[in-house]
Amino acid sequence: MADFFWFSDAQWARIEPLLPTDVRGKPRVDDRRVLSGIVHALRSGGRWADCADVYGPRKTLYNRFVRWSERGIWEGLFSALAGAGDAPDRLFIDSSCIKVHRCAGGGKGGPLAHGIGRTKGGRNTKLHAVCDERGRPCVLLLTPGNVHDCKVAQLCIQAMPPSAQLVADKGYDSQALREWLIERGTEPVIPPRKNRKIQYDYDRAIYRQRNVVERMFCRFKDWRRIATRFDRNIQNFMGAISFAAAVIWWL
Repeated sequence: MADFFWFSDAQWARIEPLLPTDVRGKPRVDDRRVLSGIVHALRSGGRWADCADVYGPRKTLYNRFVRWSERGIWEGLFSALAGAGDAPDRLFIDSSCIKVHRCAGGGKGGPLAHGIGRTKGGRNTKLHAVCDERGRPCVLLLTPGNVHDCKVAQLCIQAMPPSAQLVADKGYDSQALREWLIERGTEPVIPPRKNRKIQYDYDRAIYRQRNVVERMFCRFKDWRRIATRFDRNIQNFMGAISFAAAVIWWL
């Protein structure tokens, strides 16, 4: 049993009140066992058909994961846990490309509808994230891998209350983004690109803390079904990322 994941009593006490209660028909199978099995599957990267018997019927695990992904339950769980505390004074934003496995192709609506784009490295999905000073994700967004970071930066940032500083790398060096942040009352800690005529000054001491967002992505990709995308449907993949974020950082 040592190799299997199980929610501790303290973790389950936090997660249980956030689970849906609108059950129709037969009562749900033991939530704690099923959700522990889903976490084990996401961490190990195995097929749903190969899930261990200790978690119950494999079809139950898969159906629960997919149905709750469609309903946005996993995203709601993450939002409730991540939004329970005070708004951070300093935010960090970045993105990371996730390799799309060949079995993730063929979703209805085409690849772009499911956040799959072609880059030099092949087919990728890009995970955009805003995190706090402790490297805990506060906002998560998926786009095709060939979408530029600046195009969705405002969408990610405005999901949070204005912070004192926003730390980002040169990929976010946009005049429009800088002006928008200043209007919000946020200091942009963003190094300018070398080809800029105006070289903006920035707080280098604060910028050195930007590695927290890099470490956050590394911890995400310790979960094998996050490091490689196997899900055709973007809702399922977003559900996996949201549930992983809640378990790793917010429980």
